[in-house]
Amino acid sequence: MNFTRWSARLPGTQRRAARDDHSAVPAARAEYAQDETASGPPQDGPDAPTTRPPAPALEDLSARDILGQLPALVALLHGPEHRVAYVNDAYAAAFGPRPSGVPAAEAMPELTELSLLPLMDQVLRSGTPRTVKSRKVAGGSSYTVTCTPVRHGKDQGQGQEGGVLVYAADVTDHAEAAERLRTSERRHRETAVTLQRSLLPQELEQPDDLRIAATYQPGGTDAAVGGDWYDVITLGAGRTALVIGDVMGRGVRAAAVMGQLRTAVRAYARLDLPPHEVLQLLDGLAAEIDASQIATCAYAVHDPNEGRLVYSSAGHLPILVRDEDGTVHRAEGPTGPPLGTGGWTHTSGTIALPPGSTAVLYTDGLVERRSEDIDEGVAALERALSGAKGAPQVVCDRLMRSLNITAEHDDDVAVLVVQHPARTGPVAELFHNASLDLLGGIEAAPRARAFATGVLTSWRFPVELCDLGVLAAGELVANSLQHGTPPMRLGLRRTDRRLIIEVTDGDDHLPRRRRAEPADEAGRGISIVATIATSWGSRRTPGGGKAVWCEFALPR
Repeated sequence: MNFTRWSARLPGTQRRAARDDHSAVPAARAEYAQDETASGPPQDGPDAPTTRPPAPALEDLSARDILGQLPALVALLHGPEHRVAYVNDAYAAAFGPRPSGVPAAEAMPELTELSLLPLMDQVLRSGTPRTVKSRKVAGGSSYTVTCTPVRHGKDQGQGQEGGVLVYAADVTDHAEAAERLRTSERRHRETAVTLQRSLLPQELEQPDDLRIAATYQPGGTDAAVGGDWYDVITLGAGRTALVIGDVMGRGVRAAAVMGQLRTAVRAYARLDLPPHEVLQLLDGLAAEIDASQIATCAYAVHDPNEGRLVYSSAGHLPILVRDEDGTVHRAEGPTGPPLGTGGWTHTSGTIALPPGSTAVLYTDGLVERRSEDIDEGVAALERALSGAKGAPQVVCDRLMRSLNITAEHDDDVAVLVVQHPARTGPVAELFHNASLDLLGGIEAAPRARAFATGVLTSWRFPVELCDLGVLAAGELVANSLQHGTPPMRLGLRRTDRRLIIEVTDGDDHLPRRRRAEPADEAGRGISIVATIATSWGSRRTPGGGKAVWCEFALPR
């Protein structure tokens, strides 16, 4: 192969029509010789100047010598069939010698493995170099390959037959290091996702009066997992706490902080405090856990006797409620700063949740987009919710689809859907309420027991359950008469799963279960209730006062 007939044409360069005037070369050589003669004969000894052999002139080097000494793999292919014209020593060492004149599709299977043949066709047609990175062959080596068009040295007009110079650099070490890094990042992400999922509720609590579903989706494979979480906490007496939050940041650390906050919320919820007091406690704890981690949170409590949500928000997005007719309301109550910032007194707001309505709590990953304002995302969620019907899980899935949440979404998403079903027919007969105002005096306890006996009998409970219910009602009323202040009220409520007895009064001192001595004449009421009931508890009520309650599970 005569390499003087080929030349590589790179973009932005012009091939010279002819070499520079060769007459300048002899002149330069003659001047160099005169300088050498003028300097005198070479000196001997240690002080003699070091003589360096002259560098070879460019025209003295052949293309074959240059390409043959390159550590990179070089192949020259000719014509539309890409016939083999030349492969250098490095190429032959990597893939073996290749016969000249044979099409590359037959003689060079490695080009097929690297998917270079279609690329070479493009390069030959367009005259534009193309590069592909980190292509792997069957032996395990990886190469970055550049295909450069070449033209005949004497005739480079359009339409003339040319070829392609293939230059492949071995990047196996770099590719293996990149793969190790990707594997490490993938394992790190899988660890964070596993940790986060293990810290989320494995199964949501399902209150008697609500139907609840939730969805969590981590960000796409290129996004580290975040700290989104949700929870449903049964408070007793039919009341339910709904929680959703988002820890700023990503990775295992964010998931760990999320787990600590979720555990703390459950502990604070057991105190049955108002939502703003729960967030106030959580705010201080968040700063202690990690001052650099800021989290948002919305905490809401549903009371079936009130038909509304009482909520408080620490920098979180507003709760949305869809009425039965499709009208969507946005919680407009006050929103405090995120958890961990400190120096703020949180407050509570309310939003109606009547029968037939649906509430949605969500994190910013559902509505936030880089190209638009977050209010536009919330408005899009409102539009999607207005037409979302069906079971809570169906609503969850529909909202995710409507907001274009896919597996490649760049942020994690948590959605909590809460429905207050409108019950009719036989199902409605399983839910009843009855109450009695107590005026005090010695007649209050007998009146309460008589009232409870009549109501429980009308609800067709078994005799044993009626007796236990009347006993518990009498003890709670007696405790309120002795330690509480007016106004007093006895409430009875049944659901499809339990009987709830609750007594409220105007004193805010919460009762404690204590062990009465044998000689004590009082102090056994709460112990008796705790012994016969499935569960019991107490809480302070808004505006002062308290409520003491107990529950009995209904026989299946």
